Amino acid sequence: MASNADKFVEATAVFPNDALPDHRTYEHPLVERYATKEMSFVWSPAMKFSTWRKLWTALATAEQELGLDISDEQLEEMRSKIYDIDFAFAAEKEKQFRHDVMGHIHAFGHQAPKAMPVIHLGATSCYVGDNTDLHQIREALKLVKRKLLKVLATLKQFAQKYRDLPTLGFTHYQPAQLTTVGKRSTLWMQDLLLDLERVDKEIEDLPMRGVKGTTGTQASFLELFDGDHEKVKTLDKRVCELMGFKRSISVSGQTYTRKIEFFVLSILSGIAQSAYKMCGDIRLLANLKELEEPFSKTQIGSSAMAYKRNPMRSERVCSLARYVMGLPDGAANTHANQWFERTLDDSAIRRIILPEAFLATDVILNLLENISDGLHVWPEVVRSHVIAELPFMATENILMECVKAGGDRQDLHEEIRVLSMEAGAIVKGEGKPNDLVERIRKNEKFRVVHDKLDNMIDPQLFVGRAPEQVDEFLTQDIDPVLEANKDLLAIENMDGVNV
Repeated sequence: MASNADKFVEATAVFPNDALPDHRTYEHPLVERYATKEMSFVWSPAMKFSTWRKLWTALATAEQELGLDISDEQLEEMRSKIYDIDFAFAAEKEKQFRHDVMGHIHAFGHQAPKAMPVIHLGATSCYVGDNTDLHQIREALKLVKRKLLKVLATLKQFAQKYRDLPTLGFTHYQPAQLTTVGKRSTLWMQDLLLDLERVDKEIEDLPMRGVKGTTGTQASFLELFDGDHEKVKTLDKRVCELMGFKRSISVSGQTYTRKIEFFVLSILSGIAQSAYKMCGDIRLLANLKELEEPFSKTQIGSSAMAYKRNPMRSERVCSLARYVMGLPDGAANTHANQWFERTLDDSAIRRIILPEAFLATDVILNLLENISDGLHVWPEVVRSHVIAELPFMATENILMECVKAGGDRQDLHEEIRVLSMEAGAIVKGEGKPNDLVERIRKNEKFRVVHDKLDNMIDPQLFVGRAPEQVDEFLTQDIDPVLEANKDLLAIENMDGVNV
């Protein structure tokens, strides 16, 4: 007789062909689980292929302006079908031609038959492919900019609220001089502000590939315009204007230099680095019970340990950030391995890393805003950690006060050293509270400060200019940026944090 174990092995040996028919295809977690509607739209087929049609229509429009025989009727037909794409017909043609651009040319021409003779006139595949990529990159960068601004605006409120709450500073993850909770958050903000500056510059400087031809020489367009170099140059400029770009890249092979994408992914990597550092700090502070990220009433921290409140959103940020930080290597290798005017080994990897870098960065920024908006500080826990270490930090002030009253610096220094070692042994060896202040209070060599000790170990005396630095940073660095972009900040995000 078969045992239950035998029956289990038999039941699970082969996956049935008809089981779970609607769930047998891999679903990308970045898209299915995390990605926002806004960034997904930027990299969607709707955006990509409607932009191809915009580019074909812009090219024909500019060519007509410069004297080619293209009718208003043809242009009107093209314009009317920009957002009416028969994807099934395009897929059928792509399968026939084994060429995605030709598939969509025929799909466009099928819907705009009068315009078919002038669609893609003089162009190569990279005219629509590369220019669309740059358009999507620019739109994605604009969305990243808006999300960065929202994170900065949210963190500003946190920094203001806790500008003067003393907290232990850490170097080497060992207790160091005090700072404030608000001042620490400005370190996160400064990193993100530097990222924003690079995003702004990239949006401003990003060129279009423009109208360059098969190997970048514009030979086909020179032929179209009977050798008129000025018309070819004007065509390039005019198409850029119609597509909302200030300029095209000065020279290219068949493609624009893939170094641009390395620069773009490096910027996204920088944002991921900033996010990782911020959320790494939050995770460490959560362990100390000084700070907690948002935690819903029904949220479960652990399936086994019901009491746990894990910083899972910060952990997710770090996980996604780790992925984004690795993507510039792919862009670097792609650029380095482009032979002469172009090789097609750039295509497959770019289809993956460009959208995914932006999709992941967008999720990271949504999470950062959510975390920042709900960060919960436990002031009494923060204070208890400060008080546990502050007596050691106060010894220099105590020493100086006694010397000013006529004490011997070297003698007092040795006495404090001995008392500190004894107090440290109590803390580490017996797990008891730091009693250094009480030891000093009972030591006659320090009698001149006995009635001042409580005031001398006020944490506010040890934070330096931290509160003022918060005020100055927010006023001088953050407020002007938020004010200059108040219209962007007024736009509501379409997506929240779902998991």
